[in-house]
Amino acid sequence: MSYAIYPSLVDKVVTITGGGSGIGAAMVEAFAAQGARVFFIDIAEEDSLALAESLRGAKHQPVFRRCDLRDIAQLQATFAEIAEAAGPIEVLVNNAANDDRHDVEAVTENYWDNGMAVNLRHQFFCAQAVAPGMRRLGRGVILNLGSISWHLATDRLSLYMTAKAGIEGLTRGLARDLGHDGIRVNCVIPGAVRTPRQMKLWQSGDSEAQIIADQCLHERIDPEHVARLVLFLASDDAARCTGRDYFVDAGWYGAGA
Repeated sequence: MSYAIYPSLVDKVVTITGGGSGIGAAMVEAFAAQGARVFFIDIAEEDSLALAESLRGAKHQPVFRRCDLRDIAQLQATFAEIAEAAGPIEVLVNNAANDDRHDVEAVTENYWDNGMAVNLRHQFFCAQAVAPGMRRLGRGVILNLGSISWHLATDRLSLYMTAKAGIEGLTRGLARDLGHDGIRVNCVIPGAVRTPRQMKLWQSGDSEAQIIADQCLHERIDPEHVARLVLFLASDDAARCTGRDYFVDAGWYGAGA
């Protein structure tokens, strides 16, 4: 199967958080294939270094930067380093997250604060870090990754769903506040994507067969399907798309929805 090539993405400076594995890695590969200058942030060094090495043949080999996004000072320093090396970041993909299952009674104050830092807070501060450069350019794209989970009221994910619901509000707020500078902000909402982590969860209890049966399209969703939508929204082809949510979920409404 052949996919679209977006000339507007060639040589664009793109930064992807959580790019070392899963959906993030698929996005790193997809942007690299478009000829973009990709920088990706993660804490998983082994996976990230292997990914960068595997893409050595790209027009611009992706560059890995280790950063714990919970540390805002470290986050800001990392984005400053990328901008110094490559110029203003033109596309930011806020992908990093962790969907650990949890019981309500087991959530402590520290667990709550860490969950918000991992899943929500950094998206704002990453956007804040790239906004000045985008403003100087008079254009830019910020894509925030949400989740189908809170739309379905998935069990044992109350904290995670709170953060992911907040991302959709954050997207609208940033789109309004940054739009006058030519910066577009959208939210991409994946469904049940076939990543190694999700495959383990399905094996440990969640029924993959039931999920597929509940989708309008009875097909598996792979990371590349999410990456393809991200490419479109990052490109000039989506020049009038902002402040909206875009689903890649095969029409998954959940049982009885």
